[in-house]
Amino acid sequence: MLSVPGQWEHARSVLAHVADHTPLPGPDARLLVLMLTLRTAHTGIGNLVGQDLTALGLTDPQDLVEKLTGCGWLSLPSTPDDLLASRPENATPITVPSLAPREDGTGPFTFGKKMRPKLSGWAQKVISDKKLRKAKATSATRLLALTLATQADASGRLGPGGHGICLNALATMVPAGAGELNSLVDQLAAADWLTDTHLTGQLTERDLPLTCPLPTPVAGPR
Repeated sequence: MLSVPGQWEHARSVLAHVADHTPLPGPDARLLVLMLTLRTAHTGIGNLVGQDLTALGLTDPQDLVEKLTGCGWLSLPSTPDDLLASRPENATPITVPSLAPREDGTGPFTFGKKMRPKLSGWAQKVISDKKLRKAKATSATRLLALTLATQADASGRLGPGGHGICLNALATMVPAGAGELNSLVDQLAAADWLTDTHLTGQLTERDLPLTCPLPTPVAGPR
């Protein structure tokens, strides 16, 4: 779980970075790039096993890995097929060159090496939520669940001040059109992730521990 405002801001920063830097279109690519980014965020280097990919529910993980290596975003010491076949005892080292520290030691994120696994574990817990798994949630649905977890106040009400999130704004955070988002919202409601979806929207009580609450709006001068 992420428990303090600094951690919540780091989670939002990773989602924003991935939204701006995923080299391939579509929710499958976005979800995979997000999880690989969280595995390699501190040094640009990490380890992966086949189950890490198959657990994401991607339509064709091998094809996505091939495209990510083909465009240079991801580097592997072996083939995508070898990666999918790898097990914990022979994890595959992966490299994301764009996340490697620059000459001055800085990178795209400001958190340190101890924060990276906390963020990765939090994201993994959200997308592997048992009710989302049972519903066989798509990549788009899981991405929406992650996004909404970072866009609620401490009580679970969505949007700044709990006033909701318009679909157009949400479409900039999740690779889906406004019409598709309505369907995804319905899927999250059916999986007991959301309630009051026809009003402002609210995360259900069971999901509150997974949220990264938005800052409380500061009232202006009267």
